[in-house]
Amino acid sequence: QVQLVESGGGLVQPGGSLKLSCAASGSIFSIHRMGWYRQAPGKERELVAFMTHNELTHYADSLKDRFTISRDNAKNTLYLQLNDLKPEDTAVYYCYAMRFGEQTDTYWGQGTQVTVSS
Repeated sequence: QVQLVESGGGLVQPGGSLKLSCAASGSIFSIHRMGWYRQAPGKERELVAFMTHNELTHYADSLKDRFTISRDNAKNTLYLQLNDLKPEDTAVYYCYAMRFGEQTDTYWGQGTQVTVSS
């Protein structure tokens, strides 16, 4: 099992920045991919970005110029830097981790709320 705990969300004005954190614990030794999804009210969950175990990154095309994914292996923590935030970025941001093998296991955090409003 893998446990994921997000933090760093909050209320920010348009144009502001936030840095989300996702602390991982448990059986993280064979995690192949970690990343972030978000879900806005009334909308489907959408992929924001992910990073593979060998540090390859992928972003949603519409977000890659403003968001940056990174990690600190010593702290077992994944980050998402959000810059130039817009009201449409308002959503719950979820951290996830995937392990590929004979079956694919996906783990989710509880989510952290990001609200962009003046």
